[in-house]
Amino acid sequence: MNIGSLLEDNIKRFGEYESVYFEGKWYTNTEANRNANRLGNALKALGISKGDRVAIQMPNSPPVFSSFPGIYKIGGIVVPLNPLLRPDQAAYIYRDCGAKAILTSSDYLGWILEAQKHAPDLKHIILTDKDDVPGTVSYRELMSSSSDELVIEETANDDIAALIYTAGTTGQPKGVMHTHFSLYTNALSFYEYIMVRRSVTLCLTSRALNPKTLQFNEVFQQVSGVNRATVSLGVLPLSHSYGIAFSNTGSFFGGKAVVLRWWNVEEALKAIQTFRITHIAAVPTMYIQMLEFPDLDKYDLSSLEDCNSGGAALPVEVALKWKQKVGVDIREGWGLTESGATTTGQPADLPPKYGSVGKCLLKCNTIKVFDEKDNELPPGQRGEIVVKGPTLMKGYWNQPEDTAQTIRNGWLYTGDIGYLDEEGYLYITDRKKDIIIRGGENVSPREVEEVLYQHPKVLEAGVIGIPDKVYGEEIKAFVTLKQGEEASEDEIITFCKERLPTFKTPKKVQFLESLPKNLLGKVLRAELRNLG
Repeated sequence: MNIGSLLEDNIKRFGEYESVYFEGKWYTNTEANRNANRLGNALKALGISKGDRVAIQMPNSPPVFSSFPGIYKIGGIVVPLNPLLRPDQAAYIYRDCGAKAILTSSDYLGWILEAQKHAPDLKHIILTDKDDVPGTVSYRELMSSSSDELVIEETANDDIAALIYTAGTTGQPKGVMHTHFSLYTNALSFYEYIMVRRSVTLCLTSRALNPKTLQFNEVFQQVSGVNRATVSLGVLPLSHSYGIAFSNTGSFFGGKAVVLRWWNVEEALKAIQTFRITHIAAVPTMYIQMLEFPDLDKYDLSSLEDCNSGGAALPVEVALKWKQKVGVDIREGWGLTESGATTTGQPADLPPKYGSVGKCLLKCNTIKVFDEKDNELPPGQRGEIVVKGPTLMKGYWNQPEDTAQTIRNGWLYTGDIGYLDEEGYLYITDRKKDIIIRGGENVSPREVEEVLYQHPKVLEAGVIGIPDKVYGEEIKAFVTLKQGEEASEDEIITFCKERLPTFKTPKKVQFLESLPKNLLGKVLRAELRNLG
């Protein structure tokens, strides 16, 4: 199968309809499909073929929705990337995945051109918003000269459809390989869940003339499905696994989405009121910022029916305050790039259990808790959370050892610690991995530490996450200076700001005479947390 066919199936089922609103304009599903075909043909003309990697590194915008299926259709591999990656970070990923082309916007061109110098395989920079820029290919010109008819490339279920890079605990990001089948199963299973848990039934009674008896017979018909009146607000970055799942599930669902280029509290509130948004998926930080927005009471949020949260732990007090203020529960879920975007969530037809990330949503998956000897633990006992099912990744790109360590006997070892209750609700109590989650963004401590070590006055550095009311976690650095050197907290933070995206920059710096270490010289983060 080829998951690029979902968009064409969507048109066959629902016909043409306005599917995405972005910055003053509605775009139809047929427009997205034609643009996907044009892009597929354009990429083929540039020499991109089956199995080649194409990066998409730009903020939310209509070209993203066409790029995903356009790349799938020709058998290419989608590589969605955070547009805020610094040149050295982007260059590593370009080299690692061997991307031949990239779609981006002019806002990030300087960084991408710099990164391209260190990525010899990256031949084509396709610019979506400007023409005649040296070193780039015009997206508009490519599209205008390409046919909107495209034969979909045949792909096997196990062929890779997407490489989604995630920050690893060892510092360098890993490319998570998802196949056409894993992405399809994830979207289809979630669609099935919606149909069962939130089904809408339409009933029709009509009168039909029987030509034999010339009598009118009453005919009763009943059809069940999803509510296509749903309008979702797209505020999360499409450059994550969420974006791919959002796009694929949308093809099954046939609903509408109002998409923001970047997260903006006031714009989000305006959109909810203007478009009568019924569904929003956001990280806890976004809910906190909306609740604390001074003019919140001026906006009508009464259309909201479903509010979902993920990416970081949702404080119970935030959920309670949202329920009191808006009248709708926030339903917290949990997922990994490695297991597909949808892993657990609060059942839509039951009151949520605050503090839990919900239950296993997809019938095709199984979630258990193992002890250190891989024995299943009973409800209430803490251990490592493991997941099994067809939505799991194929493995890590070019990293067979890490793949073998993470997937064992068909189980994905998540690195997260937690327990299941008697009803199958999952509670995450700790992270085995040291990854920091700030406002829904994953931050590798080692990546920040590597930057700190570049400072000429720094001898040693250790980084941890500390609790933060707005972002869930903030980044704190512990630094030991070289003998005779002096530095201020502002100096260290400024140094990091010049080399890291804002969400990876430490907010606090604490100076120590030495960092706590074990006998092998490894910094003990647990002791740093006690100091934090």
